[in-house]
Amino acid sequence: MKKKLLFAIDSLDCAGAEKSLVTLLSLLDYTKYSVDLMLFAHETILESLVPKEVTILKPLKYTEYTKLNIKQSLIYTLKNSNYKMLYSRMKYSIGIRKENYRNSQKARVFWQSVSKNIEKNSKYYDVAISYAQGVPTFYIADKVRAKKKFAWVNVSYKLKEQDKTFQKDFYDKYNKIVAVSDTTKEIFLETFPDCSEKVGVIHDINNPDLIVEMANIGESYDDNFTGVKILTIGRLDYQKGYDIALNACERLKENGINFRWYVLGKGPQQKEIEEFIDKNNLTQHFILLGTRSNPYPFIKNADIYVQTSKFEGFGLAIAEARMLNVPVVTTRFDAVYAQMVEGKNGIVVDMNPEAVSDGIMQLINDKELRETIIQYLRGEKKGNIEEVEKFYQLLG
Repeated sequence: MKKKLLFAIDSLDCAGAEKSLVTLLSLLDYTKYSVDLMLFAHETILESLVPKEVTILKPLKYTEYTKLNIKQSLIYTLKNSNYKMLYSRMKYSIGIRKENYRNSQKARVFWQSVSKNIEKNSKYYDVAISYAQGVPTFYIADKVRAKKKFAWVNVSYKLKEQDKTFQKDFYDKYNKIVAVSDTTKEIFLETFPDCSEKVGVIHDINNPDLIVEMANIGESYDDNFTGVKILTIGRLDYQKGYDIALNACERLKENGINFRWYVLGKGPQQKEIEEFIDKNNLTQHFILLGTRSNPYPFIKNADIYVQTSKFEGFGLAIAEARMLNVPVVTTRFDAVYAQMVEGKNGIVVDMNPEAVSDGIMQLINDKELRETIIQYLRGEKKGNIEEVEKFYQLLG
Protein backbone atom coordinates (compact mmCIF):
# COMPACT_ATOMS: atom_id res chain seq x y z
CA MET A 1 0.00 0.00 0.00
CA LYS A 2 1.27 3.48 -0.87
CA LYS A 3 2.29 5.78 1.94
CA LYS A 4 0.12 8.89 2.15
CA LEU A 5 2.15 12.11 2.25
CA LEU A 6 0.99 15.69 2.71
CA PHE A 7 3.15 18.71 1.93
CA ALA A 8 2.17 22.24 2.97
CA ILE A 9 3.74 25.48 1.73
CA ASP A 10 2.52 29.07 1.48
CA SER A 11 2.41 29.10 -2.31
CA LEU A 12 4.36 28.06 -5.38
CA ASP A 13 5.64 31.48 -6.29
CA CYS A 14 9.06 31.51 -7.92
CA ALA A 15 11.35 31.42 -4.88
CA GLY A 16 13.94 29.10 -3.35
CA ALA A 17 11.86 26.86 -1.08
CA GLU A 18 9.14 26.63 -3.71
CA LYS A 19 11.55 25.57 -6.46
CA SER A 20 13.17 23.10 -4.08
CA LEU A 21 9.78 21.53 -3.33
CA VAL A 22 8.83 21.30 -7.02
CA THR A 23 12.19 19.62 -7.70
CA LEU A 24 11.68 17.16 -4.84
CA LEU A 25 8.18 16.33 -6.08
CA SER A 26 9.57 15.70 -9.58
CA LEU A 27 11.98 13.07 -8.16
CA LEU A 28 9.58 11.08 -5.94
CA ASP A 29 8.65 7.48 -6.72
CA TYR A 30 4.87 7.62 -7.14
CA THR A 31 4.58 3.85 -7.15
CA LYS A 32 5.34 4.07 -3.42
CA TYR A 33 3.77 7.37 -2.38
CA SER A 34 0.42 9.07 -2.70
CA VAL A 35 1.00 12.81 -2.37
CA ASP A 36 -1.29 15.73 -1.48
CA LEU A 37 -0.19 19.36 -1.54
CA MET A 38 -1.77 22.15 0.54
CA LEU A 39 -1.25 25.74 -0.62
CA PHE A 40 -2.37 28.91 1.11
CA ALA A 41 -2.27 30.93 -2.10
CA HIS A 42 -3.23 29.49 -5.47
CA GLU A 43 -2.70 30.20 -9.16
CA THR A 44 0.97 30.98 -8.58
CA ILE A 45 3.71 30.63 -11.09
CA LEU A 46 5.23 27.19 -10.36
CA GLU A 47 1.98 25.24 -10.04
CA SER A 48 2.25 24.22 -13.69
CA LEU A 49 5.48 22.34 -12.85
CA VAL A 50 3.89 20.14 -10.15
CA PRO A 51 3.85 16.48 -11.32
CA LYS A 52 0.42 15.25 -12.40
CA GLU A 53 0.58 12.53 -9.74
CA VAL A 54 0.35 15.16 -6.99
CA THR A 55 -3.11 16.21 -5.80
CA ILE A 56 -3.27 19.93 -5.10
CA LEU A 57 -5.96 20.21 -2.44
CA LYS A 58 -8.87 22.60 -2.78
CA PRO A 59 -8.32 26.06 -1.28
CA LEU A 60 -9.30 26.52 2.34
CA LYS A 61 -12.59 28.33 2.91
CA TYR A 62 -10.77 31.21 4.54
CA THR A 63 -8.34 31.41 1.60
CA GLU A 64 -11.31 31.78 -0.74
CA TYR A 65 -12.91 34.34 1.57
CA THR A 66 -9.82 36.57 1.52
CA LYS A 67 -10.11 36.87 -2.27
CA LEU A 68 -13.37 38.79 -1.84
CA ASN A 69 -13.28 42.57 -1.84
CA ILE A 70 -14.80 44.44 1.11
CA LYS A 71 -18.27 44.69 -0.44
CA GLN A 72 -18.30 41.02 -1.42
CA SER A 73 -17.05 39.93 2.01
CA LEU A 74 -19.83 41.92 3.72
CA ILE A 75 -22.46 40.33 1.45
CA TYR A 76 -21.01 36.88 2.17
CA THR A 77 -21.02 37.57 5.90
CA LEU A 78 -24.64 38.71 5.96
CA LYS A 79 -25.86 35.97 3.63
CA ASN A 80 -24.21 33.18 5.63
CA SER A 81 -24.55 34.77 9.08
CA ASN A 82 -20.87 34.06 9.49
CA TYR A 83 -19.27 36.99 11.26
CA LYS A 84 -16.21 35.06 12.46
CA MET A 85 -14.36 35.29 9.14
CA LEU A 86 -14.99 39.01 8.81
CA TYR A 87 -13.84 39.59 12.39
CA SER A 88 -10.69 37.49 11.83
CA ARG A 89 -9.87 39.28 8.60
CA MET A 90 -10.25 42.69 10.24
CA LYS A 91 -8.27 41.59 13.29
CA TYR A 92 -5.35 40.44 11.12
CA SER A 93 -5.49 43.52 8.90
CA ILE A 94 -5.39 45.84 11.91
CA GLY A 95 -2.79 43.70 13.71
CA ILE A 96 -0.10 43.85 11.01
CA ARG A 97 -0.45 47.61 10.66
CA LYS A 98 0.70 48.25 14.21
CA GLU A 99 4.36 47.73 13.37
CA ASN A 100 6.65 47.04 10.43
CA TYR A 101 6.55 43.28 11.00
CA ARG A 102 8.88 40.71 9.46
CA ASN A 103 7.49 37.52 7.93
CA SER A 104 7.74 35.48 11.15
CA GLN A 105 5.78 38.14 13.03
CA LYS A 106 3.15 38.42 10.29
CA ALA A 107 2.70 34.64 10.41
CA ARG A 108 2.12 34.73 14.16
CA VAL A 109 -0.41 37.55 13.93
CA PHE A 110 -2.16 35.73 11.08
CA TRP A 111 -2.49 32.47 12.99
CA GLN A 112 -3.56 34.20 16.19
CA SER A 113 -6.21 36.06 14.21
CA VAL A 114 -7.65 33.43 11.89
CA SER A 115 -6.71 29.90 13.00
CA LYS A 116 -10.17 29.23 14.44
CA ASN A 117 -11.57 29.69 10.92
CA ILE A 118 -9.12 27.24 9.32
CA GLU A 119 -10.78 23.87 8.89
CA LYS A 120 -8.99 20.66 9.79
CA ASN A 121 -7.81 18.29 7.08
CA SER A 122 -10.15 15.30 7.11
CA LYS A 123 -7.58 12.71 5.94
CA TYR A 124 -5.08 10.75 8.00
CA TYR A 125 -1.53 10.73 6.60
CA ASP A 126 1.50 8.59 7.17
CA VAL A 127 3.70 11.69 7.00
CA ALA A 128 2.74 15.39 6.98
CA ILE A 129 5.44 17.88 6.00
CA SER A 130 5.57 21.61 6.47
CA TYR A 131 7.96 22.74 3.74
CA ALA A 132 8.29 26.30 5.06
CA GLN A 133 8.25 27.98 8.44
CA GLY A 134 5.35 30.10 9.63
CA VAL A 135 1.77 29.36 8.57
CA PRO A 136 2.48 25.93 6.96
CA THR A 137 4.20 24.86 10.19
CA PHE A 138 1.25 26.02 12.31
CA TYR A 139 -1.22 24.33 9.95
CA ILE A 140 0.45 20.91 9.97
CA ALA A 141 0.85 21.07 13.75
CA ASP A 142 -2.75 22.09 14.51
CA LYS A 143 -4.96 21.01 11.63
CA VAL A 144 -3.55 17.73 10.32
CA ARG A 145 -3.56 14.18 11.67
CA ALA A 146 -0.52 12.08 10.80
CA LYS A 147 1.66 9.30 12.17
CA LYS A 148 4.71 11.53 11.74
CA LYS A 149 5.16 15.23 11.21
CA PHE A 150 8.27 16.90 9.75
CA ALA A 151 9.04 20.63 9.59
CA TRP A 152 11.44 22.19 7.07
CA VAL A 153 13.44 25.27 8.05
CA ASN A 154 14.89 27.12 5.06
CA VAL A 155 15.88 30.51 6.51
CA SER A 156 18.24 31.65 9.25
CA TYR A 157 15.63 31.54 11.99
CA LYS A 158 16.36 34.35 14.43
CA LEU A 159 13.19 35.26 16.32
CA LYS A 160 12.20 37.88 18.84
CA GLU A 161 11.21 36.52 22.24
CA GLN A 162 7.46 36.77 21.63
CA ASP A 163 7.69 34.77 18.41
CA LYS A 164 10.10 32.28 19.93
CA THR A 165 7.64 31.56 22.75
CA PHE A 166 4.70 31.35 20.34
CA GLN A 167 6.39 28.99 17.87
CA LYS A 168 7.95 26.61 20.40
CA ASP A 169 4.62 24.90 21.09
CA PHE A 170 4.22 24.14 17.39
CA TYR A 171 7.71 22.73 16.87
CA ASP A 172 7.20 20.53 19.94
CA LYS A 173 4.51 18.69 17.95
CA TYR A 174 6.94 17.64 15.21
CA ASN A 175 8.84 14.35 15.11
CA LYS A 176 11.70 15.73 13.01
CA ILE A 177 12.88 19.17 11.95
CA VAL A 178 14.90 19.51 8.74
CA ALA A 179 17.27 22.42 8.13
CA VAL A 180 18.54 23.10 4.62
CA SER A 181 22.15 23.73 5.67
CA ASP A 182 24.44 23.20 8.65
CA THR A 183 24.39 26.94 9.37
CA THR A 184 20.58 27.01 9.28
CA LYS A 185 20.57 24.13 11.76
CA GLU A 186 22.98 25.94 14.09
CA ILE A 187 20.93 29.13 14.06
CA PHE A 188 17.66 27.24 14.58
CA LEU A 189 19.14 25.48 17.61
CA GLU A 190 20.29 28.79 19.05
CA THR A 191 16.61 29.74 18.99
CA PHE A 192 15.20 26.34 20.03
CA PRO A 193 17.96 24.44 21.89
CA ASP A 194 15.46 21.90 23.26
CA CYS A 195 14.97 20.57 19.70
CA SER A 196 18.56 19.36 19.31
CA GLU A 197 17.67 15.65 19.30
CA LYS A 198 15.30 15.93 16.36
CA VAL A 199 17.02 18.37 13.97
CA GLY A 200 18.82 17.11 10.86
CA VAL A 201 20.03 18.52 7.54
CA ILE A 202 18.76 17.88 4.01
CA HIS A 203 20.00 20.45 1.54
CA ASP A 204 17.62 22.14 -0.90
CA ILE A 205 17.44 19.70 -3.79
CA ASN A 206 18.35 20.92 -7.25
CA ASN A 207 18.46 18.87 -10.43
CA PRO A 208 21.14 20.14 -12.85
CA ASP A 209 19.81 18.20 -15.84
CA LEU A 210 16.39 19.84 -15.47
CA ILE A 211 17.93 23.30 -15.01
CA VAL A 212 20.21 23.00 -18.06
CA GLU A 213 17.29 21.73 -20.14
CA MET A 214 15.03 24.60 -19.04
CA ALA A 215 17.82 27.15 -19.59
CA ASN A 216 17.73 26.32 -23.30
CA ILE A 217 14.00 26.98 -23.75
CA GLY A 218 11.68 29.90 -23.09
CA GLU A 219 12.08 33.67 -23.01
CA SER A 220 15.11 35.67 -21.96
CA TYR A 221 16.24 39.30 -22.22
CA ASP A 222 14.56 41.02 -25.16
CA ASP A 223 16.06 44.54 -25.05
CA ASN A 224 19.10 43.85 -27.29
CA PHE A 225 21.41 45.32 -24.65
CA THR A 226 25.05 44.51 -25.39
CA GLY A 227 26.72 45.69 -22.17
CA VAL A 228 27.24 43.78 -18.91
CA LYS A 229 24.09 41.96 -17.81
CA ILE A 230 23.76 41.59 -14.03
CA LEU A 231 20.95 39.46 -12.61
CA THR A 232 19.38 39.11 -9.18
CA ILE A 233 16.52 36.74 -8.35
CA GLY A 234 14.50 37.06 -5.18
CA ARG A 235 11.37 38.31 -3.52
CA LEU A 236 11.25 42.10 -3.24
CA ASP A 237 11.53 42.28 0.53
CA TYR A 238 13.87 43.16 3.38
CA GLN A 239 15.61 39.77 3.42
CA LYS A 240 17.01 40.12 -0.09
CA GLY A 241 18.77 43.42 0.63
CA TYR A 242 17.52 45.52 -2.27
CA ASP A 243 18.58 48.67 -0.43
CA ILE A 244 22.14 47.38 -0.79
CA ALA A 245 21.59 46.47 -4.45
CA LEU A 246 20.11 49.84 -5.40
CA ASN A 247 22.93 51.80 -3.80
CA ALA A 248 25.49 49.49 -5.41
CA CYS A 249 23.76 50.14 -8.74
CA GLU A 250 24.18 53.89 -8.20
CA ARG A 251 27.91 53.44 -7.62
CA LEU A 252 28.29 51.36 -10.80
CA LYS A 253 26.54 54.11 -12.77
CA GLU A 254 28.78 56.78 -11.20
CA ASN A 255 31.83 54.74 -12.22
CA GLY A 256 30.72 54.75 -15.86
CA ILE A 257 30.11 51.00 -16.12
CA ASN A 258 28.06 49.98 -19.18
CA PHE A 259 25.61 47.64 -17.45
CA ARG A 260 22.00 46.77 -16.75
CA TRP A 261 20.95 45.13 -13.50
CA TYR A 262 17.88 42.95 -14.01
CA VAL A 263 15.70 41.61 -11.20
CA LEU A 264 13.30 38.66 -11.27
CA GLY A 265 10.88 38.83 -8.37
CA LYS A 266 7.92 40.56 -6.80
CA GLY A 267 7.03 41.44 -3.23
CA PRO A 268 6.04 44.06 -0.66
CA GLN A 269 8.93 46.46 -1.37
CA GLN A 270 8.16 46.81 -5.09
CA LYS A 271 6.64 50.29 -4.84
CA GLU A 272 9.48 51.49 -2.61
CA ILE A 273 12.05 50.11 -5.06
CA GLU A 274 10.30 51.66 -8.06
CA GLU A 275 10.24 55.05 -6.32
CA PHE A 276 13.99 54.82 -5.61
CA ILE A 277 14.65 53.91 -9.26
CA ASP A 278 12.67 56.91 -10.52
CA LYS A 279 14.09 59.36 -7.97
CA ASN A 280 17.69 58.38 -8.70
CA ASN A 281 17.43 58.10 -12.50
CA LEU A 282 18.13 54.37 -12.60
CA THR A 283 15.34 53.39 -15.03
CA GLN A 284 17.90 52.31 -17.64
CA HIS A 285 20.08 50.54 -15.10
CA PHE A 286 17.92 48.72 -12.52
CA ILE A 287 15.14 46.86 -14.31
CA LEU A 288 12.34 44.94 -12.60
CA LEU A 289 11.18 42.05 -14.78
CA GLY A 290 8.53 40.58 -12.47
CA THR A 291 8.50 36.80 -12.09
CA ARG A 292 8.92 33.98 -14.60
CA SER A 293 8.08 30.30 -14.20
CA ASN A 294 11.34 29.58 -16.03
CA PRO A 295 14.10 31.97 -14.87
CA TYR A 296 16.92 29.80 -16.18
CA PRO A 297 17.40 31.40 -19.65
CA PHE A 298 17.87 34.71 -17.82
CA ILE A 299 20.51 33.16 -15.56
CA LYS A 300 22.28 31.46 -18.46
CA ASN A 301 22.47 34.69 -20.46
CA ALA A 302 23.63 36.87 -17.55
CA ASP A 303 27.27 37.89 -17.21
CA ILE A 304 27.20 38.11 -13.41
CA TYR A 305 24.73 36.84 -10.83
CA VAL A 306 24.46 39.04 -7.71
CA GLN A 307 22.86 38.15 -4.36
CA THR A 308 22.59 40.94 -1.78
CA SER A 309 20.72 38.94 0.87
CA LYS A 310 20.90 39.83 4.55
CA PHE A 311 20.09 36.24 5.53
CA GLU A 312 19.42 32.95 3.73
CA GLY A 313 18.96 29.36 4.75
CA PHE A 314 20.98 28.21 1.76
CA GLY A 315 20.67 30.48 -1.31
CA LEU A 316 19.16 28.31 -4.04
CA ALA A 317 19.44 30.96 -6.77
CA ILE A 318 23.20 31.06 -6.20
CA ALA A 319 23.34 27.30 -6.65
CA GLU A 320 21.38 27.62 -9.90
CA ALA A 321 23.74 30.30 -11.21
CA ARG A 322 26.69 28.07 -10.37
CA MET A 323 25.08 25.16 -12.23
CA LEU A 324 24.85 27.38 -15.32
CA ASN A 325 28.49 28.52 -14.91
CA VAL A 326 27.66 32.17 -14.19
CA PRO A 327 30.10 33.99 -11.85
CA VAL A 328 28.55 35.08 -8.55
CA VAL A 329 28.97 38.11 -6.32
CA THR A 330 27.22 37.60 -3.00
CA THR A 331 27.02 39.17 0.42
CA ARG A 332 28.43 37.26 3.38
CA PHE A 333 25.15 35.98 4.85
CA ASP A 334 25.15 33.24 7.49
CA ALA A 335 25.02 30.18 5.21
CA VAL A 336 27.00 31.54 2.28
CA TYR A 337 29.99 29.23 2.71
CA ALA A 338 27.77 26.18 2.45
CA GLN A 339 28.35 26.56 -1.29
CA MET A 340 30.71 29.46 -2.01
CA VAL A 341 34.47 29.00 -2.27
CA GLU A 342 35.97 32.47 -1.96
CA GLY A 343 37.66 33.59 -5.17
CA LYS A 344 37.03 30.21 -6.83
CA ASN A 345 33.35 30.03 -7.85
CA GLY A 346 32.65 33.69 -7.17
CA ILE A 347 33.28 36.61 -4.85
CA VAL A 348 31.92 36.94 -1.30
CA VAL A 349 31.75 40.52 -0.03
CA ASP A 350 30.70 42.49 3.02
CA MET A 351 27.05 43.41 3.39
CA ASN A 352 27.18 46.96 2.08
CA PRO A 353 26.79 48.75 -1.30
CA GLU A 354 30.47 49.69 -1.61
CA ALA A 355 31.65 46.09 -1.22
CA VAL A 356 28.99 44.77 -3.62
CA SER A 357 29.78 47.30 -6.35
CA ASP A 358 33.53 46.74 -5.87
CA GLY A 359 33.02 42.99 -6.25
CA ILE A 360 31.04 43.48 -9.45
CA MET A 361 33.63 45.87 -10.88
CA GLN A 362 36.39 43.42 -10.00
CA LEU A 363 34.68 40.73 -12.09
CA ILE A 364 34.08 43.16 -14.95
CA ASN A 365 37.61 44.61 -15.03
CA ASP A 366 39.66 41.51 -14.21
CA LYS A 367 38.98 39.31 -17.23
CA GLU A 368 41.53 36.72 -16.12
CA LEU A 369 39.80 36.29 -12.74
CA ARG A 370 36.42 36.05 -14.44
CA GLU A 371 37.63 33.35 -16.83
CA THR A 372 39.31 31.44 -13.96
CA ILE A 373 36.00 31.46 -12.04
CA ILE A 374 34.06 30.23 -15.10
CA GLN A 375 36.53 27.39 -15.60
CA TYR A 376 36.20 26.44 -11.91
CA LEU A 377 32.40 26.48 -12.21
CA ARG A 378 32.52 24.19 -15.23
CA GLY A 379 34.46 21.66 -13.18
CA GLU A 380 32.30 21.87 -10.05
CA LYS A 381 29.99 19.04 -9.05
CA LYS A 382 26.55 19.95 -10.35
CA GLY A 383 23.39 19.61 -8.29
CA ASN A 384 22.58 17.28 -5.42
CA ILE A 385 19.74 14.97 -6.39
CA GLU A 386 21.31 12.37 -4.09
CA GLU A 387 19.71 14.37 -1.25
CA VAL A 388 16.43 12.68 -2.20
CA GLU A 389 17.84 9.50 -0.62
CA LYS A 390 18.04 11.34 2.72
CA PHE A 391 14.40 12.25 2.24
CA TYR A 392 13.47 8.62 1.68
CA GLN A 393 15.40 7.63 4.79
CA LEU A 394 13.51 10.27 6.74
CA LEU A 395 10.19 8.79 5.57
CA GLY A 396 11.30 5.36 6.79
